[in-house]
Amino acid sequence: MVTALALSAMTTNSSSAADVKTITDGMLLVGSDQVYPPYDYVEAGVTKGFDADVMAVIAPKLGVEVKFIDTRFASLIPGLQANRFDMIASALYVTPARAQVVDYIAYAKTGGSLMVRADNSFAPKTPEELCGKRVANLKGAAWVPELQKVSQEKCGSNPIDVKEFATSAEAAQALLSRGADVVFDDAGVSKAGVIASGDRLKITSTEILFPVVMGLAVKKGNDALLSQLKEAFEPLKSSEAYKSILGKYNLDLPSDAEVAAALTEAK
Repeated sequence: MVTALALSAMTTNSSSAADVKTITDGMLLVGSDQVYPPYDYVEAGVTKGFDADVMAVIAPKLGVEVKFIDTRFASLIPGLQANRFDMIASALYVTPARAQVVDYIAYAKTGGSLMVRADNSFAPKTPEELCGKRVANLKGAAWVPELQKVSQEKCGSNPIDVKEFATSAEAAQALLSRGADVVFDDAGVSKAGVIASGDRLKITSTEILFPVVMGLAVKKGNDALLSQLKEAFEPLKSSEAYKSILGKYNLDLPSDAEVAAALTEAK
């Protein structure tokens, strides 16, 4: 599925469409997993959510239109490397491994939450409480190796059964159908999942788990587009418009130290 968000170029743009080198002239193709509310989703044929709101304020600065290319999360970076799109805007977590193949512009920070069925007395607050449990996750998510590390270091002969699903909705459905005991997902996604379930699910963690930085991503070596995106985004970071977008989704900007930590192997 491909959906588009058309944004008219402004005459006062610092860059013109002719200056921005993209796969399709005058258009910025953006890879996005559009089954990941509240960050990325489709409503009445239109891409909505956090990333759509972010691109809506960045794209006019570049003087281009934006077309979102709906792509499952695990295929986003391979799609970028294969030149299916110019960049990724899909709540992509910053990790050292990913930074080997993409260049990031850090634009928000979030973290994980634990979610169980509302009728379940099991109410885990930390990953260490998941030993012996079936934990549903989004396939390719950055916290999967973190959970596996907890399992190896803390669970002994009673490991965490880490289950991966193509979408967050499928992970939540596995929980509702008792195919999983817990869902570990992004805090914002978990909040949206509780609402979507009609309160059949509940969040049991009380703190953000494995805090992470999110980044817009371009293919390693695409320095021209990276520079233009940075030029467009930098003045927006302190604007009221961007602060309003972050507040709408319960997010915040990461500090320089948090970005540096996200790019460091020994975390």
